[in-house]
Amino acid sequence: MEHPVLLINDMAGYGKVALAAMIPVMSHMGLNVCNLPTALVSNTLDYGKFEILDTTGYMEHTLKVWEELGFRFDAVSTGFIVSDVQAQLVTDYCLRQAERGVLIFCDPIMGDDGMSVETVKNMRKLVSCADYAVPNYTEAALLAGEPYLESPEEGDVRRLIGKLREIGAKSVAVTSVRLQGVDQVYCYDAVSDRYFGLPFDCLPVRFPGTGDIFSAVMLGQILKGKNMEESVRKAMTVVRRMIELNLGNEDKYKGILVEACLEVMDS
Repeated sequence: MEHPVLLINDMAGYGKVALAAMIPVMSHMGLNVCNLPTALVSNTLDYGKFEILDTTGYMEHTLKVWEELGFRFDAVSTGFIVSDVQAQLVTDYCLRQAERGVLIFCDPIMGDDGMSVETVKNMRKLVSCADYAVPNYTEAALLAGEPYLESPEEGDVRRLIGKLREIGAKSVAVTSVRLQGVDQVYCYDAVSDRYFGLPFDCLPVRFPGTGDIFSAVMLGQILKGKNMEESVRKAMTVVRRMIELNLGNEDKYKGILVEACLEVMDS
């Protein structure tokens, strides 16, 4: 019997990021999706003013109820984490699920500036039990304890991935890394034991939530039996086409208007 996919991430009231972006994407893929919000956020942070409600207490009680009810999941995906206490709660839960054979997918969201030592430490805990970890290049460097390089070589990125694997991650996709003047997603697939890079043309626009869409499509493809390279390629294609369809949006802080362009996933 197929069990649901659990998404652990924040929920924005205004804007299509995190759960608000991932749920419609994965539902469109025909997956049974459940969610556990790490925080309720008034709007995307790009507006500069926002309100965040930490839901750690709710999460703790909810997980106990689910355990008593015997709810099971085929995969758990983690994203934005609010606090040290919450990070430990989610890590402990993921470790227990991993022991049951549940697939753990981790997007170690930390942002790119001003990360505390404690934040990095907490994300390392989560990455340690990940079947798939999808940091961007900055996050990968922080997690690996390596300096950020403006022009990394392929060997530098492989070293970062090696350190994430030493932490415990199995497969790793480092997004938005620039190698030899080419933007690419650089990956290590633990199933086939190989590295590969997939180039892309970076569009001159920023939408919040594109990383969440990428994660949703990649995880969904993997759960449908696709290999890692096929899954990453599909995620890259979907994100690019959705961005292209939303280039004319007046308010880009709102993120991609996901529900209006789900058809790009069908081709």
